[in-house]
Amino acid sequence: MSSAFVREPEGGEAFEDLPDRPVSPHHLVTPSGLARMDEEIEALKRRLAGAQAVDDKAEVARVSRDLRYWNHRRLTAEMVPPPSDKSHVRFGSSVSFERKDGRIQTYRIVGEDEADPAKGSISYVSPLAQALMGKEIGDVVIVAQGEAEIVEIR
Repeated sequence: MSSAFVREPEGGEAFEDLPDRPVSPHHLVTPSGLARMDEEIEALKRRLAGAQAVDDKAEVARVSRDLRYWNHRRLTAEMVPPPSDKSHVRFGSSVSFERKDGRIQTYRIVGEDEADPAKGSISYVSPLAQALMGKEIGDVVIVAQGEAEIVEIR
């Protein structure tokens, strides 16, 4: 169908109906994750004020959606203190494991919004974190298409 026959919202501003970002029911966070969440909310409030000041409706819609998301995530966040027991892998642990080819990889297990595998953090709901949770040094876990031995927990 030609776009000539599609009625746009009043004023042609389709960005007004941006859908909300999906919110996962999982929401544990580390203390640093909670602090970053607060920083993100403050930054979004500043961006929203700036967009409103110049009457940028598209930016107001985008930032408002993100602010709703982060405010909801902040309200539902359950902060978990760093683990004091290093005998088993837990939320907040940094875990090093050695693959069969000799590579040693280290990941910190964090909340979903904090995860950044390229920087060494994975979400506690990820398959890798799930395979590691509750394990001890010396335990062997299935990682991707192979096995790996846990060599350090901190």
